[in-house]
Amino acid sequence: MKEFALLFFACSCLTLSVRGQELNCRVTINSDQLFAAQKTDFSYVSQLQGIITEFMNNRRWTNDQFTTTERINCSMNINLIKSLTQGVFEATAQITVTRPVYGTNYETTTFSYVDRAFNFVYLPTTPVFFRDNQFSDDLTSLLGYYANVILAVDYDTFRKQGGNQFIQRAYTITNLAQQGSPNGAWQNGGDRRNRYWLIENLQNQQLLPFRDGFYTYHRLGLDVMAGNPVQVRKQTLDFLSQIRKIGLQLPNSVLINSFFDAKSEELYNILYEGTPTERKQSFEVLSYLDPAKTEVYRKLLYN
Repeated sequence: MKEFALLFFACSCLTLSVRGQELNCRVTINSDQLFAAQKTDFSYVSQLQGIITEFMNNRRWTNDQFTTTERINCSMNINLIKSLTQGVFEATAQITVTRPVYGTNYETTTFSYVDRAFNFVYLPTTPVFFRDNQFSDDLTSLLGYYANVILAVDYDTFRKQGGNQFIQRAYTITNLAQQGSPNGAWQNGGDRRNRYWLIENLQNQQLLPFRDGFYTYHRLGLDVMAGNPVQVRKQTLDFLSQIRKIGLQLPNSVLINSFFDAKSEELYNILYEGTPTERKQSFEVLSYLDPAKTEVYRKLLYN
């Protein structure tokens, strides 16, 4: 047992969840932009949302035993943008992962990432077939990749570097896709926020201190927040200082950026209760690491 609580396709967004193995993934597919631009009937993909949901939730991804309450809550919000040829889709996707905080009713977001090139081919006659050690198509590789990233992030919050095996699997999927897919987001060139760089960051030795701090932040921080908020604020500030050091070596890390996409509001709420000195220190480091939200963090100075 893991420690603690480890399409239908239409013109509007629809949501479907089913009982599964390790993952409890809520899949949403938005086709509004696609239909508005092309005014085409894509009813032949009406089952895509259900197929993706079943793929994520009913497949067995690990050898670990999960109860229903231990399944990892996550979501995959896919936005279909364009289809130049029947069955060939250009899309984006936002992947979000959450986990419960021990002793509370609070669920923390552990991962938030937008894939800007979630492009794939799908027809009703297309078999949805996935193997870890071979490339079949972009859709199954994308889903297998993100299932393993989700597992890696979640396991990392319960055990130091607990997600290593899933990071390696996602990296293998990436290598196979580099050879078989025309999708440039699998490659190491161009956009340094793409899938290749995400998995590169997760296994990069220079970012191991981030992953170790990520564990401490959740397991030794949030999970004991109710009993020792002073210690948690100190650990949080220490972690942010560590991230700042890492950022000097690896600026614009997609992994670190995704951390702040997931955690900015939570970090603010934790540090807002600190002493004036802590709040000033918090503002300085947060505004440096996450400058887009500087004005939000500035409120730390006026508690």
